[in-house]
Amino acid sequence: MSILKFENVSRVYPGTPPVQALKNVTFILQRRAFAVLVGPSGSGKTTLLNLASGLDHVSSGRIVVDGDEISHLSESELCRFRREKLGFVFQAYNLFPALTAVEHVEYTNLIRGESRSVARDKAIDALESVGLVDKVHSFPGKLSGGQQQRVAVARALAQESKLILADEPTANLDSKSAFHLIDLFEKLNHSHHVSFLFSTHDSRLVARAHQRIEISDGELVPDSYQERERRGFTLPSANFIEA
Repeated sequence: MSILKFENVSRVYPGTPPVQALKNVTFILQRRAFAVLVGPSGSGKTTLLNLASGLDHVSSGRIVVDGDEISHLSESELCRFRREKLGFVFQAYNLFPALTAVEHVEYTNLIRGESRSVARDKAIDALESVGLVDKVHSFPGKLSGGQQQRVAVARALAQESKLILADEPTANLDSKSAFHLIDLFEKLNHSHHVSFLFSTHDSRLVARAHQRIEISDGELVPDSYQERERRGFTLPSANFIEA
């Protein structure tokens, strides 16, 4: 069963003339995917991530996440969907200066109605998973860029997200921090069975991916699924739709 499926997805923004951000995009990600979304600036990568997360709405086509079609959910249903199934890692970290690391990580679970003790335990476990157990009570201003990004990853883990969408997660990091973060993503992919879809220009992250989806001018580039023979992965063709 796939974790993410796009079926002939198009997104057209009104205007004079209208802007076609995506055109008939079709692909699937299997569970435990470690996939990258690549293409030049303005190619439609951010639009694709926004559609996959339900932050934007399709003009036509279907999007299915973990077996549930999200294409036509109401705003309240989409909010619940994001709380239950999706994690986000952004280029800019999106941390609040007044919250400690553990408060950031437990926040979403508290909103979901979990008790403070359960949410706190999950947050500490998640911070330990990303190597920040000694920074639990640190504020963002006391953390390096790499550590702040790890807090964002821990936040997604604590939600027990099945799919993490990451938009240029290494863009603001130095080389050493970026390598450590990529290593962490791989570790979580294997140990926690989390599926990842990264939008990136980072060749280091692209080189580690099991699956590559290339977008150009809003369209999927033919044969952009790349088989990684040296790792033993056999990937579906870009036009394959799982039953």
